[in-house]
Amino acid sequence: MVVVLSKGIKEADKAAIRRFLEQHGFTIREIVGEEETILGAVGIAQIDLREVEVLPGVERVIPITKPYKLASREFKKDDTIVPVGPVKVGGLRITVIAGPCAVESREQILESARIVRESGAVMLRGGAYKPRTSPYAFQGLGEEGLEYLKEAGEREGMPVVSEIVATEHVEMMRDYVDLFQIGARNMQNFELLKRVGAIGKPVILKRGLAARIEDLLMAAEYLLAHGTENVILCERGIRTFETYTRNTLDISAIPVVKKLSHLPILVDPSHATGIREKVPPVALAAIAAGADGLLVEVHPDPEHAASDGPQSLYPDQFEKLMRDIEALSPVIGKEMQHLPARRAAGSAAGVGSSAGGASRGAGAGAAGGAGSGVAAGGASGARVSAGGREGAAASAGAGVGALKVGFQGERGAFSEDAAIRYFEHDEVEAVPFPRFRDVFASVLDGSVAYGVLPVENSLAGSIHENYDLLIQNPDVQVVGEKKLRIIHNLIALPGAKIEELRRVYSHPQGLAQCAEFLSLHPHMEQFPFYDTAGSVAFIAREGKQEWAAIASHEAARVYGMEVLREGIETNPRNYTRFVVIARSGHAEIENPNRASLVFSTPDKPGSLFTCLKILAEKNMNLKKLESRPILGRPWQYMFYLDLELPSDLSAFDDALSRLRGESEDLRVLGLFRV
Repeated sequence: MVVVLSKGIKEADKAAIRRFLEQHGFTIREIVGEEETILGAVGIAQIDLREVEVLPGVERVIPITKPYKLASREFKKDDTIVPVGPVKVGGLRITVIAGPCAVESREQILESARIVRESGAVMLRGGAYKPRTSPYAFQGLGEEGLEYLKEAGEREGMPVVSEIVATEHVEMMRDYVDLFQIGARNMQNFELLKRVGAIGKPVILKRGLAARIEDLLMAAEYLLAHGTENVILCERGIRTFETYTRNTLDISAIPVVKKLSHLPILVDPSHATGIREKVPPVALAAIAAGADGLLVEVHPDPEHAASDGPQSLYPDQFEKLMRDIEALSPVIGKEMQHLPARRAAGSAAGVGSSAGGASRGAGAGAAGGAGSGVAAGGASGARVSAGGREGAAASAGAGVGALKVGFQGERGAFSEDAAIRYFEHDEVEAVPFPRFRDVFASVLDGSVAYGVLPVENSLAGSIHENYDLLIQNPDVQVVGEKKLRIIHNLIALPGAKIEELRRVYSHPQGLAQCAEFLSLHPHMEQFPFYDTAGSVAFIAREGKQEWAAIASHEAARVYGMEVLREGIETNPRNYTRFVVIARSGHAEIENPNRASLVFSTPDKPGSLFTCLKILAEKNMNLKKLESRPILGRPWQYMFYLDLELPSDLSAFDDALSRLRGESEDLRVLGLFRV
């Protein structure tokens, strides 16, 4: 049963409820959510639910009807996110685990780890004990293979996963692996499930060759019931009459499991197909169907692999697959998960710009954390890593609470979503502000460590106010960027019906971007509001059944509202680009690949062309060009540019040096990675 506790329950009442349930033979799991706290009570005992409902501090009791209790969505309505070292599996992330089928040698697994890490995988897989159909096939290197696997993972900063095949290996393997894998053949090896569950480490559980979805969830129940709270399911294909592929991938299992269980689910396209060329399209289909990630076999030399060579991807195939997943992710509203960037040995330096250009200050960060600075009021970078935002918490007072990040709007705004997604490796406290300039002010006075601001929408164009604020605040620097797909939803009070709605509130752009949908419902009068999420908060406060709002799915959740229609935007190719800002000299950036700068030009023919020609000659790709009027100087303009930087940053140094001679008021707003 699920016991929902009253808000503000006294600790003594909670303890009394626990004692009552335990005395009746139940095992208790407490789950603290944003909206409510519950006690999950499981066991074989029978009890009249009314006896629990009358206990002080109990709001309501919900029976769990499924045979799998702890794994069911009834037990926990929010998705479970499984932490494995720096990696979190589930939620809005797409997690890719990759490596060879088997560890064959130290050199092979070290090379495999390097390959998959560089392509973007976040965990390393490799079998040390291989259950094979033939007793004469390669069975793995055993503990020696685990030693090599652990070394490779530590070298590349990746958690490692390996399959366990026998109960006697549990204690030995626990110190080698970060994540146990229980293979298809052992899915119903209940003694093994009990032993592994009792260890408490996270576990990947693969679906058996002929197992129903309920069988898989019941196997997960064994793991959960015996101690571990972190189980990741894996669909790897089942046996059917079809023989062309190794197995038949049951892709429908992904949305079915998502409905029945709160546990994350991965897909293993390698074992599902058994054919190298079929792995990428099946992998992409799995992601599109809602899988939380992939388990992919990659080998440096598949033709000479000791096992499963025909289904192992070549390194270049895996790299392309990762790029394709990156492109697909925003379409389905998810993020590719990245590891924190590895810092170059012996260097804490970032990239700033000095009077002579962009200098890489050796040891500048170690000396004072400020970097080398930027001429004329510019900004050095923040140590926000490539893809991983490494050290963000450290530079903002980690260890004393969550990282404070400011955004404009109400809770549930798209800007808040962008902030949480950008700082994916940190515990974030997103702080709302009514105006964009308030976000800048709070970054400058230290109230928040970072700010996240929208600067451009793919349909509506630039958000000029924020470009102006970037130009007007020389003590703020750009340290990062995030692109987010904007999905609009029609939101109203629970129980409302579309045909009974009479008003709809949203930001003017939200209303404009949903014009086609709204034209089909002329009975809804449109009312512009200052913020999409704020419009949801407003109709929630007003409590009128005939009013609706257009905003994000998260805004509906935050304010306890109901989504009546999802994805009502006219054009699904609706993306917003956000920039992340920090105080100048906040910290440093390593290996930047983008730069933002502003300058004005002399009033003479061809002056802008001359400046842009300098950048072109240095092979720097122009990603954005925006002109803004200069306050107090009619008919004169500042030009805002985003540049793609070459790997050799000396070209940027040279370009800056030449630009200073051809432009006016040149300032580097920031160097960062995307």
